[in-house]
Amino acid sequence: MIRVITIDDHPIVLEGLKNLFSNDPDIILEKQLTSGTDALEALQETQPDIILLDINLQDINGVTLCADIKKEYSHVSIIVFSNSNDRNVILSALANGASGYILKNTPNEEIPDAVRKVYGGGIYFCSGTQKILNSTSPESVLQLPQLTSREREILALIGQGNTSQEIASQLFISAYTVDGHRKKMMKKFKVNSMMAIIKIATEHSLM
Repeated sequence: MIRVITIDDHPIVLEGLKNLFSNDPDIILEKQLTSGTDALEALQETQPDIILLDINLQDINGVTLCADIKKEYSHVSIIVFSNSNDRNVILSALANGASGYILKNTPNEEIPDAVRKVYGGGIYFCSGTQKILNSTSPESVLQLPQLTSREREILALIGQGNTSQEIASQLFISAYTVDGHRKKMMKKFKVNSMMAIIKIATEHSLM
């Protein structure tokens, strides 16, 4: 079972998520919390597999909360569930450890799929988020490190939320080789996470 905690200060949203997950055989909803403070306290007692987080909370900046949770509980994956379609907010959430971003106008049936995808080690963006991230950026790409065609291929598949194993199957290579390309890209960009790679790539229209 995939253990999930939801954090949102809108009761109607929490009720909707409760009903949605109650019908899913793979997901168990452990807690529903309404503030960042409650979330940090609850996590001291139990850590779920996935947190579904609204970043527009009243008591704390959701992006900051995302970073704080990942710092203390790196094994917990976070999917942002928000009304905010601001590109900078999305990029900031990804840079601070989020493994997915779903807009609240996304069809309900996508949410359990997102949970399963992220639980399996992938990254999930709803179609609305993908469009925002793929929008043209005016920033120059001249100073960016050069990527090989294979690295660009893998980067694009990572951006679509594929795990290393899924990428390996699609490209007919081993997952070990995919992970090797990931490490080389992180070294080229001088970062220590694929979330940072995705942030840079989307900012400079490399995906």
